[in-house]
Amino acid sequence: MKRLLSTKDVAQLLDVNEKMVYTLISDKGLPATKVTGKWLFPSDLVDRWIENSAVNLPQASGALPDYHGLLVIAGSNDLLLDRAMALYNKLYRDNLAVFGNVGSMGGLKAMRRSMCHIATSHLIQEKEDEYNFFYVSQELGQLPAVVNFCLREQCILLPKGNPKNVSGIQDLSRSDITIVNRREGTGTRLLLDRELKNLGLNPSSIKGYDKELEKHLDVGIEVLSGRADCGPAISAVAGLLGLDYIPVRSERYDLIISKEHFFEKGVQLFLGLLHEESFRSLASELDGYDLRMCGKMVYPQNLVKESGEEVTAE
Repeated sequence: MKRLLSTKDVAQLLDVNEKMVYTLISDKGLPATKVTGKWLFPSDLVDRWIENSAVNLPQASGALPDYHGLLVIAGSNDLLLDRAMALYNKLYRDNLAVFGNVGSMGGLKAMRRSMCHIATSHLIQEKEDEYNFFYVSQELGQLPAVVNFCLREQCILLPKGNPKNVSGIQDLSRSDITIVNRREGTGTRLLLDRELKNLGLNPSSIKGYDKELEKHLDVGIEVLSGRADCGPAISAVAGLLGLDYIPVRSERYDLIISKEHFFEKGVQLFLGLLHEESFRSLASELDGYDLRMCGKMVYPQNLVKESGEEVTAE
């Protein structure tokens, strides 16, 4: 568990009085949580807040070079994204899109270190009414461009016929159930942990909780092979492998794009591809995808080039 600081600890760290700490919470977004009536501050988030508040930061040593045909995408794994990138590489032979499968949080960290042009993320926020913004602002210190890639369905994958009669997440703690999991830092793992917490279930009581896999498809293969009774993934995997599933929730899966790279050729080619029929037909071949928002700018509503020309993702 991350170390928690008291109000007094933070005041000493920042060399301010304790009343100023409360002002920083409300006015400057100092990360804090209230437990039993007292403010507590995760030390790692406080350190990051201080770093993000700094001016004249040196450029990251791993900064991306000027675009020369290589589009780097990192973050959360998705079946439709895999197919979109394959289509991109087929259509635009002078460009190459590559993917780093590091989970939603890993993608944001990669963007923070200027290691990717686009990060993919589906991190649900505390009140469950929004995605990504809180985590992006905490990791990056500001909100970059956010473009929706798809709406998709998270679920619990089950063998065909549901032989053990699993009816919901509450059954994952049964002694006769063994699950397989996604790794820490993925949006799917975050969602599962949130659901377990809401039900008052201790992860340590769930067999297989610590067995972590890299991709949604990997989870499906474990269930299909009988090595696991169930596991969290997107419902597109169920359709692809002929599995049953229990829906958990629909979610928004976004592309996080740094504003400094938004207008680079590779990024614009990829965003443009989202409106092409060749891409849309790929989605129709998979279950569980909704493209109503695909390619639409979630934040900000528009970007303005230095020339003053307004440009949107549509």
